[in-house]
Amino acid sequence: MKFKTLSKSLLLAGTLLLSFSASALKSDTQQPINITSDNQSLDLEKNIVTFSDNVVITQGSILINARQVTITRPADSSGKEKIEALGSPVTFQQQLDNGKPINGRAGKVNYDLGSQYLVLTGNAQLKQLDSQIDAEVITYDVQQQKMIAKNSGKGRVKTILYPSQLQQK
Repeated sequence: MKFKTLSKSLLLAGTLLLSFSASALKSDTQQPINITSDNQSLDLEKNIVTFSDNVVITQGSILINARQVTITRPADSSGKEKIEALGSPVTFQQQLDNGKPINGRAGKVNYDLGSQYLVLTGNAQLKQLDSQIDAEVITYDVQQQKMIAKNSGKGRVKTILYPSQLQQK
């Protein structure tokens, strides 16, 4: 019986920690994107814009801080950008529809808008309230709502759960 409760708690924690894309404030995507940085460069031929040094991105409740953010738009008609953020670390936060914040950090964050696939690399962490997942690499498929956390020989994946917080709605 305890195993079933623990499994349910782990599944719920994973769902809560990674539901930021599915249950993020729906109004966020309708808000303007504001980007400030100390420097910006644009390569029209390659369709690449780079923001560097003290980059701050906001959109609704979303806040991202990074050292450098590069946005690449493919030359074909798909129009789906790829975003790479670098930092020491890159940090982000967003408010969920239920009012709870989700926070994350990693040395590098890649997001492919076309496939809706997010990869956090280098001391990656996702946190909601006091529950968190720490790993070298955390991947999240937004469409399928599947997360994988793994370490490549650098220790173990660490998950901290607070059952009282998991049961709150």
